[in-house]
Amino acid sequence: MNKKSEKISLIAKWAFLIIVLAGIYLPLIMIILYSFSASREVGGEFGNFTFALYKNLFNDTKLLTATKNTIIIGAASASIATILGTTASVGIHYMRTRAKTAMDAASQITIVNAEIVTAMAFFLLIIVLRDAIKIPVQFGLGWLIVCHTIITTPYVILTVSPRLKQLNPNLLEASMDLGAGPMRSLIKVMLPQLAGAMVASFAMAFTLSLDDFVVTNINSAGSGVDTISTYVYAGIKRNMPTDIRALSTIIFVIVLGGLIVFNIVKNKKAKENLHK
Repeated sequence: MNKKSEKISLIAKWAFLIIVLAGIYLPLIMIILYSFSASREVGGEFGNFTFALYKNLFNDTKLLTATKNTIIIGAASASIATILGTTASVGIHYMRTRAKTAMDAASQITIVNAEIVTAMAFFLLIIVLRDAIKIPVQFGLGWLIVCHTIITTPYVILTVSPRLKQLNPNLLEASMDLGAGPMRSLIKVMLPQLAGAMVASFAMAFTLSLDDFVVTNINSAGSGVDTISTYVYAGIKRNMPTDIRALSTIIFVIVLGGLIVFNIVKNKKAKENLHK
C-alpha cells in the first residue's frame, strides 16, 4: 500500500470515528445545552439562558416521585441481583462440565429472549399467582423489584463468571486445608477477589433497571407506580415535559462522574498492585 492509499485509509477511519461519536454524543450535548434554555423544543430557538428547568424540576412532584421509584427499584434489584448472580456464578463454576454448560445456557435465556415476551411472562405469572394459586401478590413497587432482579441477574452472572476463571484455585483449597470452612473461605478468600467484578455487575444491573421501559410499563399495570421511563413515555403522548431535560443532564453528570471515579480508583489499585 502506497503513502497516498494509507493517507486515504487514515482519513476514512477518522471520518467514520467522528461520525459514530457525533451520533452518540451530539444528542446528549443538545439535551445538556437546552436544559439551560427557555425554549420549549430541543433544536429550536435557544432563547434566554436560564436555570428555570432545574428549579421546576424540584417542584414537579410527579417527576420527583418517578425518580424516587426508579432509584428504589434500581438499587434494590441491582443489590439482590449482585448477591444472587455472584452466588450462582460460584455454584456454576464448580459444577461438572455437562451441568455447567446446561446452567450457563439456562442462565442466559432472559438475555437472548425478546423483552416483550419476558414482560408478558411476568404479567401472566402474577395473574396466575394471584388468581389461580391465591398468593396475595399485587402489581406495584415490590413486583417491579422482583421483575428487574430476574432480568438483571443473568448480566451479573455474565460479568462475574470470567473473573472466576482467572482466580487461583489453590488459594481456596489452601484456605480450607488450613481449617476454614467453605463459607468462610468464600467470604474471606474468594469474594475480595471478586469485588471489582461485583461492583461492575451492580453498576450494570442498576443501569439496566434505570433504562428499562417495556417490563416496567407492562408490569406496573395501573398500580400508579411511575418510573422515569414511563413518566417520559406518558409525557410524550401529551407534550414532552421540559423538566426531563434537566433531569437527563443530572443523571448523565452523575453517571459520568461515577465512571471517572471508578476508573481512577481502578487504575490507582492496578498501579499499587504493580509496584508490590
